[in-house]
Order: sequence, then structure tokens, then C-alpha cells
Amino acid sequence: MLELLELIDVLFAFILVALLLLLGRLVKQKVPLFQKLYLPESIIAGFIALILGPGVVGAIARTVGGDETFLATGLFPEATRTVWSQSPGVFINIVFAALFIGETIPHPRDIWRKAAPQVAFGQSLAWGQYVVGLLLALLVLVPLFQVDPIAGALIEIAFEGGHGTAAGMGDTFRELGFEAGPDLALGLATVGIVSGVVSGIILADWGRRKGYVQTVSVEPTDPALYEERHVEDRDTRLARMRLMENLLIDPLSLNFGFVGAAIVIGWLILQVLRFIESVTWGAAGFELIRYVPLFPMALIGGLVVQLVMERLGLAPLIIRRLQERIAGVALDVVVVTALASINLTILGANLGVFLTLSLAGIIWNVWAFLYLGPRLLPTYWFERGIGDLGQSMGVTATGILLIRMVDPDNRTGAFESFAYKQLFFEPIVGGGLFTAAAPPLIRQFGPIPILILTTLLLAFWIGFGLLNYKRIALRSEQQAVEQENTLSR
Repeated sequence: MLELLELIDVLFAFILVALLLLLGRLVKQKVPLFQKLYLPESIIAGFIALILGPGVVGAIARTVGGDETFLATGLFPEATRTVWSQSPGVFINIVFAALFIGETIPHPRDIWRKAAPQVAFGQSLAWGQYVVGLLLALLVLVPLFQVDPIAGALIEIAFEGGHGTAAGMGDTFRELGFEAGPDLALGLATVGIVSGVVSGIILADWGRRKGYVQTVSVEPTDPALYEERHVEDRDTRLARMRLMENLLIDPLSLNFGFVGAAIVIGWLILQVLRFIESVTWGAAGFELIRYVPLFPMALIGGLVVQLVMERLGLAPLIIRRLQERIAGVALDVVVVTALASINLTILGANLGVFLTLSLAGIIWNVWAFLYLGPRLLPTYWFERGIGDLGQSMGVTATGILLIRMVDPDNRTGAFESFAYKQLFFEPIVGGGLFTAAAPPLIRQFGPIPILILTTLLLAFWIGFGLLNYKRIALRSEQQAVEQENTLSR
């Protein structure tokens, strides 16, 4: 139990995380396969911790010498494993709180025109993952493997949400009685990120040979190099100097304080929603907000912090690069500790479920890219669509990596469309509000109503995308005719 731990135990638990990350970097440098797959060091470090824990090293030691033998519980003490098991659900709040702090938030109407096709395609990918997963749950997983129907939501939670969301949803799964959920989600997230990079590389090569890639490609490098660079203008830097003049605080500490404020705001929003639920529909036995974790509310808290700072003229105090570094460290902790805490016994007992969901998720995403991409994205469908393919199977960095592979100089505008899409995407799916609400909704209403709902949403976004495609194509034809008439005069 956490209350029996001393602070020094917590300190050494995170020192071990830091050492594992260094080891992960070393292993990646020495193993060419990991470099080709562009596996993040945190995932490698997490698997090293998993191997050295009770599930692998400990299991071997117990097999050889019994339960009381040396290393029977792995290389790490129980106090460390206790801290690690609770860390993902805590640090994921930092990741989401920092997501929009320091970002310029344009008016939704101004960016919708450019991002609408990308939004339609991205939303179609996400809702399709629910439809495929829930159909599998109803037709295969529940009758054949007797698994909890909440498993139908795991493809979206793990593939679209990634390791961070999968880890952050662990407490929700346990509260709902789906004990296998956390381990299955983390395993699926790992399959997603690896298959996303591998399938993206294969598709990029295929697209070049078929002539779908309309830009010159270069050899890809580490995904970290493709993070957006936030170049600040001179006025912003001068304004920050004036605001910081009498503040005896390190800029990193100050920006961490903004993250803390976002989490507090998110916590207050969640408490208000839970109170409203308790005195309204919750009093009749229907509970939904109770199972919603803090991290999607922390994302909203980050938006509130950003808007308030802009309104007060204090936005220059926010340094976006520091926000990214804070979120990056927190995400590394989430990934390492979550993977280290996987229960391999549970994962092995649900191997059929795991393999079925993995294969179905990969097939859906690749099919949607090849079939829906050309029909929903009117221009440069390959370059624009492959970013969403990468994100829908791993993380945002995977999507950016694949975009840079096929459009290294950003000649198609794919990166801007991909970035703008996030404003209409992240708050809802891919770790947003519906991602957090899906498991309790399935528990409360059953999988069939949620399947109907997600099917209708999938149909809506595909329909909207097709109509929007035709509208943009018609407008382009009219503009071409007008230009031709102008030249003929």
C-alpha cells in the first residue's frame, strides 16, 4: 500500500525509471532493428523493466528454485513496483494538461475550411475502430472467449489513444470490473505503434511506385526531429523579459505551475460534473461521470489556462517548448511504468482476444487509408492520409514521421492540416471525452446501443466527408473555369 511507503522509496522508483530510459537509449543505438522501427526509448525501457520484473525473470527464478528463491519477484523491490503501478494514472494528467498550453488557438471557423477533409477522415478512422471492435466483441470475443464486452472499445483506446491513454484508463477498467483491460490495452498499444510504423513504411514505398506520392522523399530519421518548432518573434521575447523582470522563479518551474493550474481546473470541472450527476440522473442509478478519469478534464483545463493567459496579456510567460518538455518527461514515465506493470499472466490468459483485436485494428486502419483516403481527401490524399494512419495506430509523432517520409518539405500542406485537425479531434476521441466515457457507457447501456451510436457517427463522418469532397472539387472546377475565362480575355 502506498501509505506504507517512504518518500525515499518514491525517489528511487523514479531514479530507476531514469536509468531504464538511459538503458533504453543505449539498446536502441546498439540494435539496428529498433532504429528501423523508430521505437521510442521509453517503450524499449518499459519492456526491459517488464523482462526484469516478476513476470519474466521472477517467473524463471520461481520455476527453478521456488517462490522463496532469490529474484522470485524480479529485480525490483515491491516498493518500486507499487509506485510504478500507480504512476501511469497520475502522470497522464500532466501530459494532457500541457497539450494546448502555449499553443496558438485560432478561431474554429478560420481553420475549419482547411482542416475539414482531415477531420472527416480522422474521425472516420476513430469511430470505425469502435464499430469494428464492438462487432468483434458481440460476434466473436464474448461468445467464444467470454470476455467483458468493454473489450470492444480497446482498439480505439489503445490504437488511437496510444500508451498514455491506455495506461490512464487502467483505473477506469478496474472500477468497472474489467481486470484484464489495462494489460490488454497496453499490449494493443504496443502492437499499434510498431505496426503503424512498419505498415507506414511499406505503404510509403508502395505509394511511390504507384505514383500516389507527389513529392520527393528523403530517408527518414528519428521522429523526435519532426516535432513542430515553435519559433517565437522578437515582440514575444521582449514581452516575456518585461513580465519576468521581478519574478525570482525559473521559467521551467513557472511553466510547470501552469500545468498544475490546468490540472486543478480540470479536477474542479470533474467534481462539479460528478456533483451534478449525483443529484440528477445519478440518483436514479445511472452513473457515467463517476468513471471518467481526470486526464480529459485536464486537457480542458489547459485550454482554459491558455485562454485566460491570453485575455490577461500574460501569454508570453508560457514557453511552448518547455510545455512540450514537461509533457515529454511525464509521457516517458507513463510509458515505462505502465509497460513495467503489465501482468503477463492476464495477457497470456487472454491471448486469443489480444490477437483478434490486434489483427482487426490493423486491417481496419490500412483498409480505411487505402479506400476512404482517396474519397475523403480531395488533394494529396496519400500525403495527408498517411499522417492520420500513423496517429490512429500509435501516437501523433508516428503520424508526423510518416508525413515527413512522403512530404519532407511540406509542399502539400499536409502537416498544417494534420495539426489543425487535432483541435477538432483530441477533445473527443484519441484520448478525449468519448474515449474516457466509452467503457462506462458500454457497462451502463450494453454494447449494442453503443455500436449503433458509433455506427451512426461513422456514417455521418463518411457522408460528410464525401459531400465535402464533392463541394471542394466543384469549387476547384469553377475556379479553374473562371481563371481560364480571365486568361482568354
